[in-house]
Amino acid sequence: MATLSEARRLVVKIGSALLVDKQTGALRQDWLTSMAADVARVKARGADVVLVSSGSIALGRGILKLPPVALPLEQSQAAAAVGQIRLARAWEEALVPHGITTAQVLVTLEDSASRRRYLNSRATMETLLGFGAVPIVNENDTVATDEIRYGDNDRLAAQVAVTVGADQLILLSDVDGFYTANPAQDPKARRYDVIHQITPEIEAMAGDAGSGLSKGGMKTKLMAAKTATGAGCAMAITEGSVLNPLTALEEGANATWFTPQMDPHAARKGWILAMKPCGVLTVDAGAAAALAQGRSLLPVGVTRAEGAFGRGDPVMIRDAEGRALGQGLTRYTAEEAQAIIGHHSSEIEQVLGYPGRAVLIHRDDMAL
Repeated sequence: MATLSEARRLVVKIGSALLVDKQTGALRQDWLTSMAADVARVKARGADVVLVSSGSIALGRGILKLPPVALPLEQSQAAAAVGQIRLARAWEEALVPHGITTAQVLVTLEDSASRRRYLNSRATMETLLGFGAVPIVNENDTVATDEIRYGDNDRLAAQVAVTVGADQLILLSDVDGFYTANPAQDPKARRYDVIHQITPEIEAMAGDAGSGLSKGGMKTKLMAAKTATGAGCAMAITEGSVLNPLTALEEGANATWFTPQMDPHAARKGWILAMKPCGVLTVDAGAAAALAQGRSLLPVGVTRAEGAFGRGDPVMIRDAEGRALGQGLTRYTAEEAQAIIGHHSSEIEQVLGYPGRAVLIHRDDMAL
């Protein structure tokens, strides 16, 4: 079973009901301060942290003095626009005393459905984590309509975990794990410590949303678990309303852990290898040696580009003798690749007429 102390890259989902007082619509400042201290402790161990934080609509609702009922779409979007500023500022103010830089990342379902947007999101968050920042991710409720919504931050958090290659995802909830039945209604309900496989029987035990502020229930949490564990990421459901919830989890607080099916990096490599390539890149001996050492593929090491591929499409990588070395997701279209192959990365802007990425295929997007 996974333990939080082992996390190398951690995604934490925080629901509206944890951040915002249901009665007053105000931030739970003491909880936020304790959570920031938890994040600082995790980062001090050398782990990356991404926070998927709800709360913009709940905060905006309070500021705009909107009634505690289901809001029309335009009022929800207005509340999100007002609340998002307050939410981002709250996280920044909570984390800056620990010397932690925050970044706001707003996404919609389209950002994971579109390969180009997915790669942009991945590259941005990888860069932010490389700088030691903590991305604060939320659904872009100011523009999202039902057709392009995740609808709940459980599934959004799972998608973020997959995008950044996290090895652990923590869903801070209003219950301390997954039960055989709703514990508020069935006193005989039993909590699972570990779930190795999400069976139809497990799915039948899931209930619906119960909080007045959150939209997710156990059904959405199981959907998140399927997404996360299928990509090699362990997931836990634990009580989040206590102060220092991550510390509490480390010290043995009740939780249900869903075990990953494989290592997240192995899962991603397998996914890339399973794709049908849209083109072929032939590399010289120097590039082949660099790839064998785990490096990215630079344009200067490519001698030939074949096929009709777009940015983010899978392409096969071959050596000068035609032997398949593996494949990866290209960061350039076929036309762009044709133009920049053989050139140093510093020359890309001059060749294309606009700035480009330094590598043709990043090592994280490659399976050899």
